[in-house]
Amino acid sequence: MDDGGIQEEPPTAAAALPLAATRSGGSRSTRWVNGSEVDSSESATWSLGDDRSVRLSVDEEAASAGGPLSRVSSGAFRRRLGKRPKRMDSLDVEAMSVRGAHGHSSKDISLLSTAAMAFQTLGVVYGDMGTSPLYVFSDVFSKVPIKSEVQILGALSLVMYTIALIPFAKYVFIVLKANDNGEGGTFALYSLICRYAKVSLLPNQQRVDEDISSFRLKLPSPELERALSVKECLENNPLFKSILLFLVLMGTSMVIGDGILTPSMSVMSAVSGLQGRIPGFDTDAVVIISVLFLVLLFSVQRFGTGKVGFMFAPILALWFLNLGSIGIYNMVKYDISVVRAFNPVYIYLFFKTNGIKAWSALGGCVLCITGAEAMFADLGHFSVKSIQVAFTAVVFPCLLLAYMGQAAYLMKYPFAVERIFYDSVPEILFWPVFVIATLAAMIASQAMISATFSCIKQAMALGCFPRIKVIHTSKRVMGQIYIPVMNWFLMVMCILIVATFRSTNDIANAYGIAEVGVMMVSTALVTLVMLLIWQTNLFLVLCFPIIFGAVEFVYLTAVLSKIQEGGWLPLAFSSLFLCIMYTWNYGSVLKYQSEMRGKISLDFILDLGATLGTVRVPGIGLVYNELVQGIPSIFGHLLVTLPAMHSTIVFICIKYVPVPYVPLEERFLFRRVGHKDYHMFRCVARYGYKDVRKEDHGFFEHLLVESLEKFLRKEAQEIALEASTMAVEHDDVSVVSDIPSSPADAGDLHVPLLSAQRFGDDTLMSGTEGNAPLPPSSSITEEDPSLEYELEALREAIASGFTYLLAHGDVRARKESFFTKKFIINYFYAFLRRNCRAGTATLKVPHSNIMRVGMTYMV
Repeated sequence: MDDGGIQEEPPTAAAALPLAATRSGGSRSTRWVNGSEVDSSESATWSLGDDRSVRLSVDEEAASAGGPLSRVSSGAFRRRLGKRPKRMDSLDVEAMSVRGAHGHSSKDISLLSTAAMAFQTLGVVYGDMGTSPLYVFSDVFSKVPIKSEVQILGALSLVMYTIALIPFAKYVFIVLKANDNGEGGTFALYSLICRYAKVSLLPNQQRVDEDISSFRLKLPSPELERALSVKECLENNPLFKSILLFLVLMGTSMVIGDGILTPSMSVMSAVSGLQGRIPGFDTDAVVIISVLFLVLLFSVQRFGTGKVGFMFAPILALWFLNLGSIGIYNMVKYDISVVRAFNPVYIYLFFKTNGIKAWSALGGCVLCITGAEAMFADLGHFSVKSIQVAFTAVVFPCLLLAYMGQAAYLMKYPFAVERIFYDSVPEILFWPVFVIATLAAMIASQAMISATFSCIKQAMALGCFPRIKVIHTSKRVMGQIYIPVMNWFLMVMCILIVATFRSTNDIANAYGIAEVGVMMVSTALVTLVMLLIWQTNLFLVLCFPIIFGAVEFVYLTAVLSKIQEGGWLPLAFSSLFLCIMYTWNYGSVLKYQSEMRGKISLDFILDLGATLGTVRVPGIGLVYNELVQGIPSIFGHLLVTLPAMHSTIVFICIKYVPVPYVPLEERFLFRRVGHKDYHMFRCVARYGYKDVRKEDHGFFEHLLVESLEKFLRKEAQEIALEASTMAVEHDDVSVVSDIPSSPADAGDLHVPLLSAQRFGDDTLMSGTEGNAPLPPSSSITEEDPSLEYELEALREAIASGFTYLLAHGDVRARKESFFTKKFIINYFYAFLRRNCRAGTATLKVPHSNIMRVGMTYMV
């Protein structure tokens, strides 16, 4: 592995699908999830990792409990600190080792950089589409025998206009613009929609997530009733939410199914060129050589693509050069009149002459656009302009020339259909072209394997796939990952497919269904983006699904007609992964809802007192849970089960938000839980679905402590600032005197942090009566004895070590549930939970530092 493989921590099950922020009603005004109230056990301010604070609500119970806030009027001034030092995020454990991980889509790229990036896309994005001339015409004319030039020109015209309509018109000019901060794919479209409408099923998002720089969007204007009505319809109808999630999962599962067929088809098509060239090289030999190539291909995956990646683009560039030059040679030598295929009338004549056979031949024609979805799925590694330039200047013309050259050869040798690609290659160039074709086929396979790994990782991040082992094969390139389980699964399936079908034509019957399905899903999602976000003219919005959706539907009906001939295979694989992803998401949502119902009341914790009803011993307890608010039920089990509790408790929630990346300075939120003498805190670590997480528990603990200390100092500064502001404005010395001045009084100080809400800029916002003079700097920087007391207690806890407190939960359906729900939860979901990776905190943490508590969640 390049620079050593680094295992990634899989996300927790419920730290998953995004949900657009909701606003709660009622007197206790908060902007939390699904109308839930902020627990009064937690102070009303979330503190961001870059020392910014977001005011969520005023903790009324704390104000009425006799603290300093209760002694002032409701019009007390709230003031934010002006300049605050930039600091390191508390729970960030990986991004420092990844350069250029964030903001890649926002940088202005020079013309030279765009040209270099366009060259690189040839080896990553266009490998699958570039190798399609190996088998397109042989599959098309296996359904439609060549009787006249009408068949040849009609098939050529179909291929040309299919490439022009789907990859060129749809993807290059429309779909690529529907990116999520530079990221593409079905999950990127879904996260983009989730930021504009509350369509996710898992309620784990907070209002403060909207303050992430990559989250901010231009919301639909109130004047545009259509966009607002679409948003309201999506948010208020649970059926639409489920359908949208189903489309996303179906598209992702089809990409995985396509990743199983692409290596088999590409490698076998390249190796089959040896038939007829080497005496005695029969079908068995093709199968054996193909299996050996596949074993080699999947065996080197664990080393990553970094060490050989620089070879991909030159090889594919040479491949496209060969396609174009050989195409021109065949046109000049055999029949230049194939340019007549630019006339779409030949498509009509093709269907008129061949009837139902022509419709069946569309299943072979669709193979010319396999890999088109990679233009959008791999967008995160490149830029929109680079992909557009590469396709327009290189890929598109070279593919057209290649197909026109093969058609010209068929004009003179119509019986050379079965091996049309290699037969049309000049004799002197056969072996060089064969070597390049084999390498290009393996590169095309590599692209689909990498895309499969990427889809699995994104599905895991969004809570739609069981936690499995993910290894990052490079410390410098964040997109290079390796998933051992999926790698060996793909290898076994590819070998079985090659050994079973034994022919490229038979595999081609199964090929293409998944690709067309993914295209139709992207059409539906982009149409929704045009309605909801782009606010495009209604006529243009309707034209998009009518034109492209109709064409893709026709192709889908053609490829579905080959189900009995092998088309069932990708559908079976896609259905398997769809069931796995939907079941995991369904169970995760039910488990999260169960935890929300079972969270511990604030009054219960307050009644226990600062000792929590037990003995507090030095040490830091890290309680991992999946709730973004409230005290999890696992904490109650810990209090009952353990003979003592740590002196400092930190509730940690790992959460994924609907953005590709969360900047370092905006990743972490801190909050105090309970009174000061409880020494309890909450930390929410926010990650994007493309963020890389590589954790080492020692580094993790160091950053956690460092950030916690800074949080405590900032808290003391804000309290001092608030008290000084009150003194200046009201000339009321008694308010200032209420602040404890000795460690003995630290337990009585339970005032929430008083930071004003962010208004989109860094200006200081005053209270209701205008600007007030800033207090002297000495009042802010002066050390508070209670702060020193708490920092000393924290250092004592650090010296005693960290303990990771985890719940070992079992999810069971309620007795009154229907049979289907019991079967899914008690058997299928339970099987997935037993066989997936352990929870977030267990990786790279010594077993002596882990403590588990058994729990049963009734859903």
